[in-house]
Amino acid sequence: MTHISYEVKDGIAVIWFNRPEKLNTLTLQMYQDLGEAFEKAQKDDHVAVCILTGTGEKAFCVGADLTESIPYLGQGHYIDEWDAAHLKHSRLFKPLICAVNGLCMGGGFEIMLASDIRVASSQAVFALPEVSLGIVPAGGTLVRLARQIPYVRAMELILSGERIDAQKALDYGLLNAVVPPEQVMGKAMEMAKKLCACSTRAVQTAKESVLKLREMPAEQAFETEALLGYKAFTSEDAKEGLAAFYEKRKPDFPSKKW
Repeated sequence: MTHISYEVKDGIAVIWFNRPEKLNTLTLQMYQDLGEAFEKAQKDDHVAVCILTGTGEKAFCVGADLTESIPYLGQGHYIDEWDAAHLKHSRLFKPLICAVNGLCMGGGFEIMLASDIRVASSQAVFALPEVSLGIVPAGGTLVRLARQIPYVRAMELILSGERIDAQKALDYGLLNAVVPPEQVMGKAMEMAKKLCACSTRAVQTAKESVLKLREMPAEQAFETEALLGYKAFTSEDAKEGLAAFYEKRKPDFPSKKW
């Protein structure tokens, strides 16, 4: 993975866009490698949480490489070839935290929208500039953005291509926290460690449930929620969690493998 870096330590998989000299723009190979990194993290029992960030101080990711990836789509290829990187039809049920350290635009913005928790540098800048190029943000944004923030805010970003700063992104509801640039990874790690302290099985079940249930009719969703709840309540992690509570100690969850 030349331009996508991957490292696991203490239950946390850190994935980097690693092409800082090009503001971490995404080549075709990077799209493939990013999808494979997400899949690798999901399959690894020693990973509880993922953090996605960009190498360097200037950019998280400014999207698809305009000299390679966008022309590739212009030749008639469907963007669904990049679904694994965009986490469409996602099977990554481990929490994904984005640590946005700079410019977050186009495809980088789209991948951020697939994450669960987001912390950004106070100097970060966000935009969806696709319409200015005669294209659209079809890497998940046209589905996700208006479901995550108010419709009028989503449409303003999609239709105008306007840049917004980190404070405005926080006000819109796109972010969980804004911190000084030097604290971005530290804050992301702090959040990741909190999740690592919980039951890995329960956290994954909760995320899987939310992803699946939000697309279902209410009655079907309630039935599925009950089934998923049953699996969680009868798990070994649940038994250990309750025992630890009664014994006034920290739980040692069986699903923790690191």
